Amino acid sequence: MIVEISFVPIGVGTSLSRYIAKVISNIEKSGLKYQLTPMGTIVEGEWVEISNLIDNSHNLIFEMGIERIITNIKIDYRLDKKSSMQDKIESVKKKMVEPDV
Repeated sequence: MIVEISFVPIGVGTSLSRYIAKVISNIEKSGLKYQLTPMGTIVEGEWVEISNLIDNSHNLIFEMGIERIITNIKIDYRLDKKSSMQDKIESVKKKMVEPDV
């Protein structure tokens, strides 16, 4: 499963990087494969692992004094085959070179 997550602490001004840094440190400790992007973080894993990670991330942000968080979650859940972040990128790049593939 591939999940894109973005956390938006409310009431803290325009800079969110200190909160996101705490979340990314938590993701690194989890051992799950991830990719930080400018607008969110993409994580690979099983739903139980990822949902626990989201819950832990919320708690970390709350512990920093935040009382409200908006969380956006996009889930790519395939049953027909395993697919990683890298697989998806390579598939697009291949089609750029060979459009009929």
